[in-house]
Amino acid sequence: MEENRRKTLVAGAGVSGKNACRLLLAQGAQVLLYDGNEKLEEAALREELGTGENLQVVLGQWKPEILEGVERCVISPGIALDSPLGCQLQEAGVPIWSEVELAYRASRGRLAAITGTNGKTTTTALVGKICGDYQPSVFVVGNIGNAYTREALKTTEDSITVAEVSSFQLETIGDFHPQVSAILNITPDHLNRHKTMENYARIKERIAENQGPEDVCVLNYEYPELRRFAQGLAPKVRFFSSRQPLAEGAWLAGEEIWLCLDGKKERVCTIHDMNLLGIHNYENVMAAVLMGVSLGIPLDSIRKSIREFQAVEHRIEFVTETNGVAYYNDSKGTNTDAAIQAIRAMVRPTVLIAGGYDKGSEYDEWIQEARPNTKHLILLGATAEKIGRTAERYGIRRISYVESLADAVRLAAESAEPGDAVLLSPACASWDMFPNYEVRGRQFKELVRAL
Repeated sequence: MEENRRKTLVAGAGVSGKNACRLLLAQGAQVLLYDGNEKLEEAALREELGTGENLQVVLGQWKPEILEGVERCVISPGIALDSPLGCQLQEAGVPIWSEVELAYRASRGRLAAITGTNGKTTTTALVGKICGDYQPSVFVVGNIGNAYTREALKTTEDSITVAEVSSFQLETIGDFHPQVSAILNITPDHLNRHKTMENYARIKERIAENQGPEDVCVLNYEYPELRRFAQGLAPKVRFFSSRQPLAEGAWLAGEEIWLCLDGKKERVCTIHDMNLLGIHNYENVMAAVLMGVSLGIPLDSIRKSIREFQAVEHRIEFVTETNGVAYYNDSKGTNTDAAIQAIRAMVRPTVLIAGGYDKGSEYDEWIQEARPNTKHLILLGATAEKIGRTAERYGIRRISYVESLADAVRLAAESAEPGDAVLLSPACASWDMFPNYEVRGRQFKELVRAL
């Protein structure tokens, strides 16, 4: 296609940008890879991406002349639209695509896409397993750690692609059109980027903007914003609820998950049939069930997949028990709502390790939830003092401040007694001390296992 050969600026040379380059080059596009980090080496990037004449690399300070001849831009999720680069692109009238938009246009088959503040990775992994257990050609992509652009050209008309999609990616979609979409929840997060909750919710809701009456959108009934959103939607809406039975959809009744579609009511499973803890995970399972049946997968096959599914790494992940103390890694708890779900899942007195990069969040609701079960709060990172002041206001008296995760684990081990739990659930991103939450979580596990 002629469109594929247009000159394309790829802004950002991280994992997302590199995979976008590979896809574009495979399509025959003229690619200009730009990154403001002048410490990167062009030779190393070319060794990874290829030395052909279709690839140009520009590093260091941005200059307006870089835009000369550029017909579209694939932008890194980490570059805000109101950044100097984002503003120049918009002023120049250059179409801005997210990596998922580029990948969607290059892929074939059906697409199931999942967003929400929390639970995306677990739900995406479970939907991926549900689909993969039933049919051979399934690709699980997106923020789960496998770039959509890496897999797009491998898809066929018979494929199902299951994508975890963030607000940063949804901000710059165009034609992106899942046959089945899901918004798991919407709570405050990334407000330093999106400014207001209204704007954040609007961007999340873009996941369904290109869907039609033949498509399905799965929503959490317990969020008034999502109930309002459902009223104007073109696709068929299927709700799930952890608090009340529904005439149509999935719900949790005591320890049982039920499903009712087109007037047919069936018990799906009990909470004891799964290897997951907490109400939030039961919600994730209900969303996955609705997505699975909407993709035409039989309920018996879905039940089997649920029974076999294991929790994803870094999300209330049991690490080990040492000296009668259970250690849990919830490094993926990068906002207060996720951290609330983790502390609710603890059934023991808990030594809580928290703190990290400041995304502009407030911590009152989380601290109020954590206070009854938290015997010792250990804080580190940029938000430590802010969280500490909040904790003091709500009556948490045993608060310690440390400089490193190693110090935190050491102090937690000294503080915990047999029958206690130690929980790393930061309620914050990792970027002040670690490249990402995965590195933070793996370091925590290494430190715990070395005790």
